[in-house]
Amino acid sequence: MDFSRVALSADDAAFRDRTRAFLAEHVTEDVLRRDREFGENFDEGVHLALGEAGYLAADWKLESEGGFNALRRRIFELEIARAHTPWYHWGTTSAVARLVAQFGAPELTERVLPGVLSGEIRLCLGYTEPEGGSDVATCKTRAVRDGDGSSWVINGAKMFTSNAQNARYVFLLTNTDPQGAKHRNLTMFLVPLDSPGVEIQGIRTVDGDRTNIVYYSDVRVDDCYRIGEVNGGWTVMRFALDAEHGIVDPEDHGLQNISTMSGHAALMAEAVDKVAAVVGETGDESVNYRLGRDVARMEAALSTPGMYGRVALAQTMRDISPDLMDLQGAASALPTDTRGSADRADGGAAEYLFRLAVPMGIYGGTLEVFRNMIAQHELGLGRPSYG
Repeated sequence: MDFSRVALSADDAAFRDRTRAFLAEHVTEDVLRRDREFGENFDEGVHLALGEAGYLAADWKLESEGGFNALRRRIFELEIARAHTPWYHWGTTSAVARLVAQFGAPELTERVLPGVLSGEIRLCLGYTEPEGGSDVATCKTRAVRDGDGSSWVINGAKMFTSNAQNARYVFLLTNTDPQGAKHRNLTMFLVPLDSPGVEIQGIRTVDGDRTNIVYYSDVRVDDCYRIGEVNGGWTVMRFALDAEHGIVDPEDHGLQNISTMSGHAALMAEAVDKVAAVVGETGDESVNYRLGRDVARMEAALSTPGMYGRVALAQTMRDISPDLMDLQGAASALPTDTRGSADRADGGAAEYLFRLAVPMGIYGGTLEVFRNMIAQHELGLGRPSYG
């Protein structure tokens, strides 16, 4: 692993400074306050500004197509994270847009992609079902051909459809052959969320974020919204899941995130730094020992690549966040923006990390699922037996 610093050219330094100034202008304290209050991890004004300035298109496109090169992409990602930009859902939109371009009808790509890159169209994921958990292949949401086969009627429900309230389309997993073999009876659609029969209900999670349950009641969509072959949805899904799980071919330039969820890990690093500023000068040997242990755990997790890193980051966040709070005492339970929280040097960072640690081990699949994947696919162990 290469930990050396990258020397920036004058042009790259100017790009960093422009990006930093852009974010300072648009990611205001009011934007951050609204994000803390509503937990959407999204701000339309910021998102549209990123699109208008060309950042979304540059991030989505390959360098050969006019997109960022590896260095500028890294600069952009770091500055976005440092500004606490509420834009996590761009990753979902970006990934789904690639699948639409790869597997969707050309006319659908032409209809959707320009709006994605301008920021006007956002996309969300409709995988998990109320009784399905992480095994999305148990999908019961039905899509049935109607009439001459040029349209489909969809009925069912999906849980954890984050950002549905701000999205134009949902990338929806459906069952199109209930009698078919598992993984061979699934079909993907890009369903317009303003279709009659779609109902979005907000759900507040334990960490304060908003997600949604979405109901589909006789929702009619044209066949042009189908992504991939009928009953070939698992092939499309594999591309999406591999990207979400971090199972992708590693790049060799050394500037990419070492694992998925690295953006969330940056919040952990900030919290540790802030707590260290509060308690690190007490001279208490037990405090220094515990703080040093937490820092060592965090640094090891930040240096763990791929799927292993995905597990290490989430588990470490769960392990050290209660310790960081305990080191500060009872006042550490005060969340940001509550009376008295501003008096603490960490500003509620550890308390937020503690709440974030729970869903961090669920996003994109539970830690148990990832550990089983590592055991089977990376270590060559057998399938787990739950009997």
